[in-house]
Amino acid sequence: MTVFRWSDAAVRGALGLPRAAEDAAPGAPFCRVSTDSRTLEAGDLFLALEGTHFDGHEYVDQAVAAGAAGVVVQRPVDVPDSVAVYEVPDTLMALGQLARFRRERLPARVVGITGSSGKTTTKEFLRAALGETLRVHANRGNYNNRIGVPLTLLEAPVDAEVVVSEMGTSGPGEIRALVEIGRPDVAILTTVAESHLDGLGSIEGVLREKLDIFHGLPESGTAIVGDEPKLLTEAIPAARPGARIVGTSDRADPECRPQDVQVDETGCFSFRWDGVVVTLPAPGRHMLQDALLALVAARTLGVESTSAARGIAAMRPEGMRGEERRVGPATVIMDCYNANPQSTRAALDTLAIRAAHGPRVAVLGTMLELGEESDTLHTRVLNYALSIGLDQVVATGDFADAAPGREPSALIRARDPEEGWAQVRDVLADGGLVLLKGSRGVALERLVPLMERDLGEEAS
Repeated sequence: MTVFRWSDAAVRGALGLPRAAEDAAPGAPFCRVSTDSRTLEAGDLFLALEGTHFDGHEYVDQAVAAGAAGVVVQRPVDVPDSVAVYEVPDTLMALGQLARFRRERLPARVVGITGSSGKTTTKEFLRAALGETLRVHANRGNYNNRIGVPLTLLEAPVDAEVVVSEMGTSGPGEIRALVEIGRPDVAILTTVAESHLDGLGSIEGVLREKLDIFHGLPESGTAIVGDEPKLLTEAIPAARPGARIVGTSDRADPECRPQDVQVDETGCFSFRWDGVVVTLPAPGRHMLQDALLALVAARTLGVESTSAARGIAAMRPEGMRGEERRVGPATVIMDCYNANPQSTRAALDTLAIRAAHGPRVAVLGTMLELGEESDTLHTRVLNYALSIGLDQVVATGDFADAAPGREPSALIRARDPEEGWAQVRDVLADGGLVLLKGSRGVALERLVPLMERDLGEEAS
């Protein structure tokens, strides 16, 4: 992989610093920009970020010992004369400036993806759809914030043809800041729902923030939007005229809808697209929507439908985003990377349509960052879970305190997830299907070792 090389002049130009004297400028270019002294390599430029629980300036010595050829800092540091020092007012801002400089010199087209749910799955579907035809660079893991988006751009190989970057938010103005750094040519908004209400206040606040993905999109750019909820599609004509609306409802553009939609006993969908049959590798109607968004984007980027469909069929979900494990006689669906009301209902729907050799059990963990609406939203989702015919619903965390309209025998309440598992494990002794769904901070995956202990080791 060929990486972009940073000269002293390029770093200073990106950061708005005066040019160095001829005899003071570093001779060799910097290999990469790094924010982690543990993975830094010799010749890298180390950027010392400050956060609530960390301060990169405390690791400058470690970075220099590992071979850093330069450091970007926001206060004076003591380093050898051979190490270039770039002092700036704010290193987080500097990271964005370096990434914007890189973006302006990047020949690749950039795809930005935001939405209250489905960002990562859409990204992975798009990476797969493009992969047979184009050289694709996409963000790692949850690199979707003011640190992750710049690092994704900075890590892009010089020969990348498409860069795909998720763009997340937890407060007003974050999407706009990311767009100004990444300047996408194609912008995808998957959906809006009640998420990050602590920072965004309401569903209307979420909508305003997510629509900022289209801020700065050039006239020649392409806007792609999911057709749910109605609130979103009603806002699109004013926010981005000409946006392509994608989905299965009559609100979607006719050319952006699937044909001949089928679902098998595992809950996996297939459909016809541009005359090609697309078979999805993971269950759930939400997978159908995310795949459609990726297919429309792939078509926009010039990829033939046959190639895109083949790539999507081969994609596998990332860890804890619908990942399935066989544990003894039971199948465990680990969907515990993130959770909001919309994504939780989608996961419950997927569980409900699956064929299972035994009971279907949902273990629900707290949906975080819902602000003042938290109690109401947990109650609504719990009532929904109890209405769709599941054999058992284990309500943990804030779900345990929710007030459903009835108290059916299918409901188990337990503030602690481990206590909830102890109450439901006998139901799965002979097999079944169990969903783990909760926010990342709840870490429901910690139940898997208990399942292996009680039901048997994970099957190979």
